[in-house]
Amino acid sequence: MAYPNSSVQQYRKSAIDGASPLQLVIMLYDGAMRFINAAKVAMEEGNLHKQNEMCIRAQDIITELISCLDVKQGGEIAGNLFALYTFAFDRIVQANIEDTPIYLDQATKVLSDLRESWAQIEKQTSRQGIQHANAA
Repeated sequence: MAYPNSSVQQYRKSAIDGASPLQLVIMLYDGAMRFINAAKVAMEEGNLHKQNEMCIRAQDIITELISCLDVKQGGEIAGNLFALYTFAFDRIVQANIEDTPIYLDQATKVLSDLRESWAQIEKQTSRQGIQHANAA
């Protein structure tokens, strides 16, 4: 029975290995939102252990996003991302402490909006790459 799980892990690893930096950021957003959603379900079910575990996993991803920011090179944009990531992180902590799902919704909204922005940038970047390849 370990084979299906192993296949899934191999697929995920190949997806990550072949991803661009923009695609990796999008994957991080997807993962954080998936864990937030799982935390919300656990919260609704009253499963405090799973709620806490899922909140921590989402927080870990946001911490990784924060650690990748380069405030010197990124300037104002990096500062704004830091503020948004910190807000989302704090909302998840507050939701977990107070068992309040609306805070999870707020964190998800921030991450969803950011994900959409990065996805648009990724689309534009890939289109430019295709155009440059066709021109060559």
